[in-house]
Amino acid sequence: MPTVLVTGFGPFSDHADNPSALAVDALAREWSAPDGVTVVTETLPVSFARATERVAALVAEHRPAVVLGVGLAAGRDRISLERVALNLCDARIPDVDGAQPVDVPVLPGEPLARPATLPVKAALAAVRAAGLPAELSLSAGSYVCNAVMYAALAAVPEGVPAGFVHVPAADVVPVADVVTALGLVLDTVLADPVDVVVPGGRED
Repeated sequence: MPTVLVTGFGPFSDHADNPSALAVDALAREWSAPDGVTVVTETLPVSFARATERVAALVAEHRPAVVLGVGLAAGRDRISLERVALNLCDARIPDVDGAQPVDVPVLPGEPLARPATLPVKAALAAVRAAGLPAELSLSAGSYVCNAVMYAALAAVPEGVPAGFVHVPAADVVPVADVVTALGLVLDTVLADPVDVVVPGGRED
């Protein structure tokens, strides 16, 4: 029976309620998963050390067929499907444990970057077709979201789709719309993990 692993994040800094956790919790209740698919969700702490260790442990424990991380990008105005995770921690603010790594790798000795293995362009098309604001993003940043994306991609076996979605603040894109978008991303990858070949680059 295939398992889908979806993670969100808890509170941090001045964000008392993290919409990524709210959306992941709601997804577990509301998404109509295909027959035979088990959904495992977890809220991770905004901690470089604990979140990266935990996502790797979840992958080892559940051996998911799909891994989808979700996190808050409060400065964005649309749902962002991340294309690349960098092996870089460079924290503008401390994490919830007080750690503030600067210019250090997520995983020493690993490649500089890992691309998402989700069909991000096909998923983007599905989300946009539903009338929701969405984009492809070439940077997951250098904070804990990026670290978890990188750690998840490093942990999954070859061929397992994994990736990350950044969501705006709830007053910009409602949590209910985020839940719909996440369900569409999962529906897309479960229907066909091979991405479409269409232009998706940017000039800026």
